[in-house]
Amino acid sequence: MAEKEYIIPYSEEARKRHDHKTIRGKVVKFTVQLEVKYEGNWKEVVRYDCAHGYAHRDSYNLLGKHTKEELYLSFEDALTLADDDIDDNWETYKHKFLEGDLP
Repeated sequence: MAEKEYIIPYSEEARKRHDHKTIRGKVVKFTVQLEVKYEGNWKEVVRYDCAHGYAHRDSYNLLGKHTKEELYLSFEDALTLADDDIDDNWETYKHKFLEGDLP
C-alpha cells in the first residue's frame, strides 16, 4: 500500500491537508480538506473523503455543524475533484466560513 500525506499552506490562516492511499495504483482511501485558523485553532471548512464507503463532501460552519453531499464519483475522480476544487476556491470557502455563510 502506498500512502501520500502532505499539507499545502495557502496563507498563514488557510491550508489544505491531503492524504490518500493506493493499492496497485487504485485509490482505496482519501481525505482532502481545507482548514482555516480561527481563534488560534485549525478548523475544518470543506472536507472530501470516503470515510463511509462512498465519496462525499462535508461543509462545516463555525460551530462544527456540517452538511454531507454524496459525489457519485469513483475515489480517483473524487480525489482529483477535491484537490482542484480546494485549490481553485479556498479563498471563497474561507470567507464564507468566517462570515457564517456555510451550513
